Amino acid sequence: MALTPGTHPPLRVAVLGCGVVGTEVVRRLVTEGDEFAARVGARLELVGVAVRSLDADRDPVVDRALLTTDAQSLVEKADVVVELMGGIEPARTLVLRAVEHGASVVTANKALLAQEGPALYDAVDAAGVDLYFEAAVAGAIPIVRPVRESLAGDTVQRVLGIVNGTTNYVLDSMTTAGLGLDEAVAEAQALGYAEADPTADVEGYDAAAKAAILASLAFHTRVALADVDRAGITSLTADDVTWAGRTGHVLKLLAVAERARTPEGRDGVLVRVQPTLVPSDHPLAGVRQAFNAVFVEAEAAGELMFYGRGAGGAPTASAVLGDLVSVARHRVLGGKGPVESSHADLPVLDGGEARSRYQVRLEVDDRSGVLARVAAELAAQDVSIESVRQTLQATGDDASATLVITTHTAPERALRATVDAVAALDVVRRVVSVLPVL
Repeated sequence: MALTPGTHPPLRVAVLGCGVVGTEVVRRLVTEGDEFAARVGARLELVGVAVRSLDADRDPVVDRALLTTDAQSLVEKADVVVELMGGIEPARTLVLRAVEHGASVVTANKALLAQEGPALYDAVDAAGVDLYFEAAVAGAIPIVRPVRESLAGDTVQRVLGIVNGTTNYVLDSMTTAGLGLDEAVAEAQALGYAEADPTADVEGYDAAAKAAILASLAFHTRVALADVDRAGITSLTADDVTWAGRTGHVLKLLAVAERARTPEGRDGVLVRVQPTLVPSDHPLAGVRQAFNAVFVEAEAAGELMFYGRGAGGAPTASAVLGDLVSVARHRVLGGKGPVESSHADLPVLDGGEARSRYQVRLEVDDRSGVLARVAAELAAQDVSIESVRQTLQATGDDASATLVITTHTAPERALRATVDAVAALDVVRRVVSVLPVL
């Protein structure tokens, strides 16, 4: 069916939130109205923009006559609601109210989806409207649609990648400029990549929410934020970055969701976010600054990589507007986008069931027999050694050395027990770091 503007009544669009992304969405709706009308088959009429304060400074492109603090009344008169507020409340209440009144929803709110996804999916399914959220995972990178639509006829085995631009910028600065963690975070804040309170990024919460969304889509299973085994980058030091380079790796904060076996031999899902040593020749090692990249490994399609800008007003607005065009077309032509697919209902496994290679860095006494005692503790937990590097740290009566041990693939649970046992040895001064190796 041809999309002919003017044959369908205008679609009323409400925008919740007018920050960097919201302003860019409004800008493009205002300045490119004819183009969007041609793509949709109806004009997109901006009926209001909900904000916290009417007095705040705004970009002149935002008509102040559209501003309102009464978000509830606004969503009740819209055909499509674009939620860009962030957080759980009042976003959750407003989205559900919009759906009750028959509006489709576009959101970039990963925290809301990761925590309240099931309630939202049930509501839109009952109401027969759309819920689209491409911008919630990796900014402008089209990853949600390929996973839930293009690969619907395939079996995804693993999804992994860099999904937080702030932490990637911080780790890249530590790697290339030799900055310490605090210095790199301050630089990211100065450039607008990190918030004044960077906790959500550096502690891995942002990446964990995105990992939960991707895992839910890829494995047709409801995965909540609480199911994600999470570790951030706050414990990393410049020394960790240096040793990564010495052993042929680059440190990245990776989100990983993969199929795994339960202890009983059933299929399950493992989802984790953690600093990981990526081999220098792997494509993810070359992802610089605030860029994102996601790898999808599927049974038939093989390896797919999606790369691009993971944040910023214009890139994120691009994904939001792509979703807006899709749901608006459905309003004009009829039909509905994909609904939640949770038919597999796989168990989400504890992080201790994960299997990986690890690099363990130890400060030990520099005397004979130390390596043998450490190796014996690894063998006792059935963790085998792939390689060992030893470097003298100090000389004289208090001589010490650094042991860098890379293991073969082993269960996380066995590694934890091994590290505890090694740390208790009288020849081991301290366990400096334990990092998985991709």
